This record gives sequence, C-alpha cells and structure tokens, in this order.
Amino acid sequence: MTDDFVKLSNELSKIDDFMVCTENDFLYLLEKVHPSNLANAVNLLHYLSLRSLDIRELQDALHAAGLSSMASSESHIRGQLLAIMQRLGREVQIPEKVFRYETGKKSLAKKSTVLFGKKQTEAVPYLMITFDTGLADDYAKVKNLLQSGMNIARINCAHDDESAWFRMIQHIKRASKITGLGCKIYMDLAGPKIRTFLKDKEKLKVEEGQIIYLSDEANMEDDKLTVGCTVTGIAEQLNTGETVLFDDGLIEARVEKIESARAKLQVLRISSKKPFIKNEKGINFPDSSLLMPALTDYDIKCLSFINKHADIVGYSFVRNTKDILQLQEAIGKNKDLSLVIKIETPEAVKNLPDLLFCGMRQENIGVMIARGDLAVEIGFERMSEIQEEILWICEAAHVPVIWATQVLENLNKSGVATRSEVTDAAHAALADCVMINKGTHIIRTIEVLRDILTRSGGHHVKKRFTFRPLTIASRFMTK
Repeated sequence: MTDDFVKLSNELSKIDDFMVCTENDFLYLLEKVHPSNLANAVNLLHYLSLRSLDIRELQDALHAAGLSSMASSESHIRGQLLAIMQRLGREVQIPEKVFRYETGKKSLAKKSTVLFGKKQTEAVPYLMITFDTGLADDYAKVKNLLQSGMNIARINCAHDDESAWFRMIQHIKRASKITGLGCKIYMDLAGPKIRTFLKDKEKLKVEEGQIIYLSDEANMEDDKLTVGCTVTGIAEQLNTGETVLFDDGLIEARVEKIESARAKLQVLRISSKKPFIKNEKGINFPDSSLLMPALTDYDIKCLSFINKHADIVGYSFVRNTKDILQLQEAIGKNKDLSLVIKIETPEAVKNLPDLLFCGMRQENIGVMIARGDLAVEIGFERMSEIQEEILWICEAAHVPVIWATQVLENLNKSGVATRSEVTDAAHAALADCVMINKGTHIIRTIEVLRDILTRSGGHHVKKRFTFRPLTIASRFMTK
C-alpha cells in the first residue's frame, strides 16, 4: 500500500470510528424505532455523523485515486466507506447488518412499494394525483386518471366533506377492480388554517412603509388598518423584528411592536401589481416559533374516516416530535395506516432527523416536500439547496419522498407549459413520488410529466456531490 493510500485509509478509519460512536451515542433513539426500520435508522445515524464533517478534500483525493468519493451513497454510507477501505488494501469486514449498494437500493425500493403500492413501470417515480370536487361524481375521469398512470389518489380534507370523499374512494376502487391497476388512497389532514380576516371589507389597500396591525379575529377593532388572523393567540407570540408574510409571500411586513393582543407591522415589500391584503389569504411567520397544535379538532374528527378508508395519512404543518407523537396516539393501533410527514416550515427542516426517528417508530412512513409553503417560509433562493438536503437525508433513512406542489402548474391550468417548469419537473425524477395538483388539463399534464421523467430519469440516477457539513446534520449531532 502506498503512503497516499495509507493516509486515505487512516482518514476513512477515523470516520468509521466516528460512525460507530455515533450509533452508540444515540442508542436511546434506536431502541424506539420499529424493528423493520432499525437498520435504516442506523444508516441514517452513520450518514448524519459523516455529514457533520467537512470531507471535501478527502473526496477529491479519493476521486483522484480512481475510488468512490462516497457521493450518492446515502442508502449504504458505512458499507461504501468500508468497501473503499478494502479497495485500499485494509483488512476490514463489512458487518452483515450494514447496507451495501444493492441491499440499500433494494431496501428503499421495498419501502416505496409498501407505502405506494406496485406501479406499472419502474422507469418513472410514482404519480400522486390531487382530486377536485368534480371527481366525486365523475367515475369515467377517475378511471381515465388510473389508466393514464395515477398510482396514488390524494384527497385533501381541507375541502369537500365525508360524503364526497366516500364517492371519490368508491370510484377509485371500482376503476381499480375493472382495470386491474392498483391505487393507494392518500388523505391530507387540513392542519391549522392561518388565514386573514378583514372585518366589513374584502380587501385592504396597503403601500410600502405603511403601518398596519395584526390581531385575533375575536379581538378585531374598528381600525380600518387591522388585519385579523383566524388562529387565536398568534399576534402576542410574535417578537419585534420578525417577518410576517401575506398571500404566499406577495406582501412582506416586519413586526415593529406588540401592543396587547395585536402586533404593529410595517409593510416592507409588495410583489404584486395589486397592492391589497385580501380576505381568507394565507399568513406565514417564517421567523417565529409558534405554540400551536399541528393536529386540530377538525383533523381528529377526520381521522375516524381516514382510519376506515385511507391507506396513507398526510400530516400538515409538522414542526417537532411532539406533533408526530400526538398523531400516532390519535391513529391508535391501526398498523395498516401509513404516515407521510409534510415538510413545509423552517422548523420541520431543522428538526428533520428527529422527525424521521420519531416517525420510524411505526412501520411505514414517507416524507412530502411541500414546496409551495416551504418556499414561502424559507425563501425561494434557498429552495433548491433545502429540497436536495431533504432528499439526501430521507434516502439515508430509506424513507420514500414525495415531490409536491406546483409541478407543471401552468400546463395543468392553462394547457401550455413554461420552460422553467419543465426543467423543474425533470428534477422531480430524483424523488420516489411526484404529486400533481388539481387542474383543467390534468390528463395532459400526467402524459407530459411521464415523458419528462422517463427521459430525465435515464440520464441521472444521481450526480457526484461533495460533502460540506450540513447544518441539519451538525445541529443534530451537537444537541
């Protein structure tokens, strides 16, 4: 073995020791995961330990030596590291419980099949289609969706009612039986609806630099410059300097002062030709840690129906492990109901490893990157970086990922695709499942998306990345 190879081998050995130490340090987490997820959870710990380090120089040296740089080895990270050491001439054994390339790939594929069912072709990710109200009474279109490539039907509990949901599900089951094509039923919990409320008016005209007020709906004053919030107790939880966003981030304001049960805001930016805060528009608080249950009374009521009729439940506005445990307790002993954790807040991104370990206490889980809300919360400039990090960490945990929101949105609504959304859709090939929202041109959108994913999937299974420290991993390792 040359001196350079000895040096590389020694560096890898130190990292391996660190991985094993990390596994021992977090035994209390591993003891709580479902037995079928234990090896996956161990692999996640190994990956997080590695990604808390800066190994870019080591990767370059490995690459220059004609060896694997460990990029794209998320599903079998310690197995890959030990295999490189063997190539360097070091006498090490790869433990049977440690994933290798083939076993890691098979494990993730198996988890995807259990969660999403069998699909017609392996060439493209699973396709999840959002149902609109009209599909409750349109069996022919439901059957057409299934034949066009739908693998999972998404029903949003924020819309319609149990009667409409039941009819949708009956159409899906009937079409599935006739065509022989499987389709999982995914139901999204509505979660807390943080919306604007304007007293005695439909919209409030604002301008940059203007002072407005945010208050509870119940404590609205007659002040024409007051915007109500549909969730009680939000305003007094805010802090000076924090950002408040209205209408998907089109209007940005900053908290200037907290006055009793209302917050004084200054409008900083208006990114719309129509400078109005309208009624029933979303409000986001990207800088704030709010004490607010992710599971509402309405959600708990919906769970009775979901437990009986759905295969998967989607959990909105998850922020911490308490939220996960609350839902798992509400679900009870229904082992057939899988859980999808929706990542749509900065807090959920920060806590992603903990959310995964907590979720893995039950057998089948997935993650949805809810890119619409997440982009508003963290900023569009960070979306590309964050969604890649979520994909990497979830692959290390062997947790399937759903790429959601605004996929070919213009094509779906107008029938014409934009160049940027086609490029964006191609990146969705990196996920295990892609969600399409409801739209007028849904069948055409499915056809175009399948074509894009088939072409792009053949070009890049994965790319070579260098491993600078991930903030998510470093934060987890030092807590």
